[in-house]
Amino acid sequence: MELNDLIAKFSDTTENQRKAIFSTLFIAGNKLQTLFDSRIPEVSLKQFMLLSIVRQSKEQLTFTQLGNLLGCSRQNVKKLADVLAKKGFITIQQSPHDTRAMCICPTEKVNSYFKNDFFKYQEELKYLFEVYTDKEIETLFILLSKLYAGIENLECKTANEKMQNKKMQEVADTD
Repeated sequence: MELNDLIAKFSDTTENQRKAIFSTLFIAGNKLQTLFDSRIPEVSLKQFMLLSIVRQSKEQLTFTQLGNLLGCSRQNVKKLADVLAKKGFITIQQSPHDTRAMCICPTEKVNSYFKNDFFKYQEELKYLFEVYTDKEIETLFILLSKLYAGIENLECKTANEKMQNKKMQEVADTD
């Protein structure tokens, strides 16, 4: 089966298009990670994304905050941070706001990396997006931004269901 066959198969109804979009997000993420991990020197794409967020932040971010931004657990952030600390890109320090939390602080190596090696990443992005017009990029940006609203909607629904299940279990336990 070819990609065009899948596109044709899932283009007939809104429900099928939803399934195709969901699958495409997952597959595209995997393909991008594989491509960039093989092409960007010294750090993986996930490590790069963590460094990028840490570098852009005006304040020190905790593992939990970074996990929320990256869409993963604080434990995953800790694993990424441990590797980056060993490579000299960051230091891990106690949060100035919460003694129980740890923060990631960029080192000078991060600034050097973004000055000297980041252009390679930017070049890769040019190739990735050269098939789009400026208008298509604007539309894709708007739609992907809106996808976050859908994710938050699903997260709220999931949290509410967990709360309801917990209440039902508590009632059942008292009977």
